[in-house]
Amino acid sequence: MTAAGSVSAGSPASTGKEPSPPAPPHRQRRNIIWYTCQLLLQVVFTFWLRYRCRGIENLPADGPALLLINHQSFLDPLLVGLPLDRPVSFLARDSLFRIPVVGTILRLTYVVPIDRSAASTRSIRTLTSRLDAGWMTGIFPEGTRSEDGQVGPLKPGFVAIVRRTGAPLIPVGIAGANRAMPRSSRGIRRETVRVVIGEALPDELKTEYCRKGREREFAELVRQRIVACQLEAEQWCQDGNPAVS
Repeated sequence: MTAAGSVSAGSPASTGKEPSPPAPPHRQRRNIIWYTCQLLLQVVFTFWLRYRCRGIENLPADGPALLLINHQSFLDPLLVGLPLDRPVSFLARDSLFRIPVVGTILRLTYVVPIDRSAASTRSIRTLTSRLDAGWMTGIFPEGTRSEDGQVGPLKPGFVAIVRRTGAPLIPVGIAGANRAMPRSSRGIRRETVRVVIGEALPDELKTEYCRKGREREFAELVRQRIVACQLEAEQWCQDGNPAVS
């Protein structure tokens, strides 16, 4: 599990070269880097952020899934992957791969680089190939971190990924991460953070809406599912419910 930056799946193709992450050998198995980071962060986040997650039962035990997640902070990929016993392959901006140590960790934890200024079809192909191989993958279809914690409009370009996969589409809502690590902050504040994993979108909705010319309708449909999860997570933050799924 690893941190990822703001990502977008909706930009035009790029002709430049990208760092290529290694093909993960086991879609069900966390490698030692992922597992070690996960153990450490479970301790830190549970104590410092009073972290809780529910809805894990909505994730498939095996096979592919595309997690569609609201984007509040750089913590988001860590928060989503924290309670899972399967790794998740995220997208992250390619500039992060050029940072010493960070880039190595990203490559070793299955992150796919993407150029935000000209997101390449290569990144989309890599992500869809992992879905085809049975991986769980995660994207942030808002394309950037929220200013106020609310779910903004989704960039309809993520539909290009959806069209290429038959994987379940699972909305995920995060609340509190924007307060724990605002856009202007480099540190992590002590705030309550909650994650809610929703039920997969029905296949018939995907078939009906995910067509050429209906991208914006489909994006709004997905947004509403993410919003529902985010609002539930926000209410959970306010309630201080200690239950863990």
